[in-house]
Amino acid sequence: MLIIARSILFNFLFYLSLLIYFIAALPTFFMPYWVIVDFAKVWTRTNLWLLKAICGIDVAFIGVDKIPPGPLIVAAKHQSIWETFALLPLFARPVFIVKRELMWIPFFGWYMCKGRMIPVDRGAGRQALTRMTNRARADLAERRQIIIFPEGTRRAPGALPDYKPGIAHLYATTGVPCLPVALNSGLFWGRRSFKRYPGTVRVEFLDPIPPGLDRHAFLERLQHDIETTTARLMAEA
Repeated sequence: MLIIARSILFNFLFYLSLLIYFIAALPTFFMPYWVIVDFAKVWTRTNLWLLKAICGIDVAFIGVDKIPPGPLIVAAKHQSIWETFALLPLFARPVFIVKRELMWIPFFGWYMCKGRMIPVDRGAGRQALTRMTNRARADLAERRQIIIFPEGTRRAPGALPDYKPGIAHLYATTGVPCLPVALNSGLFWGRRSFKRYPGTVRVEFLDPIPPGLDRHAFLERLQHDIETTTARLMAEA
């Protein structure tokens, strides 16, 4: 019962803070894109504080020293909404690859456009892949960090992995390192549940994969590294 009450309170404050930040961020439409990105980092820290204060959910970032400077592909496990905002403060100029429909949401989508997030039309096939790659190259040329969820959508903890070929295409055509990220967020913030369970979300940054591997070898290594570490993080929890 206490978990339900805390979850309801957090969810209310989560969306209330989102509304407040939407209003406070209006002037950023007339500023450089990185201002709204930095503003979103402040919102992230607010959410992490609310999670800890209300739900008893803390976070431990492991291997932060492995994050290389400059342009980078960040390939993260995706179990929860949590990582769609919690990873932001770890990178200087992050840009998420997101499904196109998110850009249509009033205010939320407008701010994502302002921050120059990269939309993907999942129904456009090869054309979507080409457009995504072109946008990613332009952002990498500005030394941004591309954050992508290789499975394309949230997967329940313990579900069989389903890595898409888009991450291998992006890696092969951009020539920058790829940083694998394992996590166990789904144990505390479920993908289809309003309940928030107390504990510590553990996020582990793994050894970067240098450019130059062929696509098959890259995808095999990426999946092995992320899934092995994710299984360990879930077992430790």
